[in-house]
Parts: sequence; C-alpha cells; structure tokens
Amino acid sequence: MIVDDEPLARNVLKKYLTNLDAFELVGEASNVIEAFSMMEQVKVDLIFLDINMPQLSGLDFIKTLENKPAIIITTAYREYAVEGFELDVTDYLVKPITLPRFMNALNKFRRAIAAPGQEAITPSTPALEENFLFIKADKRMVKTYFDEILYVESLKDYVRVVTETEQLITHSNLSNFTDLLPGHLFMRIHKSYTISRAKIKALEGNSIEIGGRKLPIGRNFQQSVKKEILG
Repeated sequence: MIVDDEPLARNVLKKYLTNLDAFELVGEASNVIEAFSMMEQVKVDLIFLDINMPQLSGLDFIKTLENKPAIIITTAYREYAVEGFELDVTDYLVKPITLPRFMNALNKFRRAIAAPGQEAITPSTPALEENFLFIKADKRMVKTYFDEILYVESLKDYVRVVTETEQLITHSNLSNFTDLLPGHLFMRIHKSYTISRAKIKALEGNSIEIGGRKLPIGRNFQQSVKKEILG
C-alpha cells in the first residue's frame, strides 16, 4: 500500500513497482484515515508511508497500529530518521527517491521476511546483481567494487570516495551518492560521511574508526547508528 498526499509521489512509487511481479499494489491513500479504512478490508504486508500529511502524520499513524505491517517511510524530511527507526521501520527514504535506493529498501524488506535458512528473493532487476558502480573522476569512469569502499565524504558539491587503494572525487552530493550504494552494506553516520559497515574497525564514544581514521557520528545519527552497530 502507498500512503502519500502527493499524487506525483504516489505515481513514482507505482512506476517503480510496475515491473516487480513479487509485489501487488492493493491500495493507495492520500491520508492515514483512508489507509486505516483500507487496511480493515485487505491484507497489507508493506506500506510506503509519507510523514507530513493532513489530519495525522505518518509517524503518529505508526504509533496507532497494533499489528503493524512492514513500513518504509518516504519523506522529504531527513530530521525524522531517528524517530522513524525507533519505531522499527524497515527503511527511511528521502525524496526524490531514486530507483536504486528504492530497490535497496525492498531488499531490506525481502530479507526481513525471508524464513530462517532461506535466501531472500533475488530482485528481478539485473542491475541489482552487480557488486560495483562506475564513478566519474578525472574524466574517467572508474569501476569501483562496493567491498573496496571504506567511506564517502561530502565536499559540498562533490564527494570523496575513499577506497582501500585510492581516493576518487566526483561531482555529486552525499545524499544522492549514498542512494546509489546498497543500504545493507553502507550507512550514513553524519551529514558529511557515509561508511561501509564491513570496514568498521572500532566504535569509540561518538566516533567510528575506519581505514585508519576516526570519523564523527553526527548528533542526529547517534542513536540509530549505535543501534545498528551494537544491536
């Protein structure tokens, strides 16, 4: 189910879902009152939920649900991420939502519902099977494997991608570049840093040691980051 008061936002998600046979859109609503009514009539496994809506916010809606389905938040506001994850949402997508980031969120959902001992369903989009991306740096397109990346640092209108062997600077902001990375392999820890989960060496206070450097954990990220690392 898609719950969003913006028709264009709903249309983007519907377009992304069109070619995914494993998913069936059972309803869409422009506010949570409509959504609640629909949920009494159909079984819903996953909700794409906006936050800023009339009558009742998405976060308040989550709090009213007793047997809530999986929820992926879709919003233009980053500042509610910590509260969202405290409500045990599957993922938190910031608009505009790119297809790679959308598919990463669906992968999280698939892994969450996979039975013990089974593999999560393989996505039907070939690009998701790739374990690398091409980064444009110094007039070259550099093939960079996800398992080589240590962290990505914001440089205003550019980002520095630090790998085990080199540093690549490319024209992008950190949010857009992070959306290109698999969500289960990388995590945002600061407004200026996204890191590889596998490359974390140590957690000390409000900093993470990775690649021989200590990176700060932003104040708004501290609770969610420590929860994901320490469980």
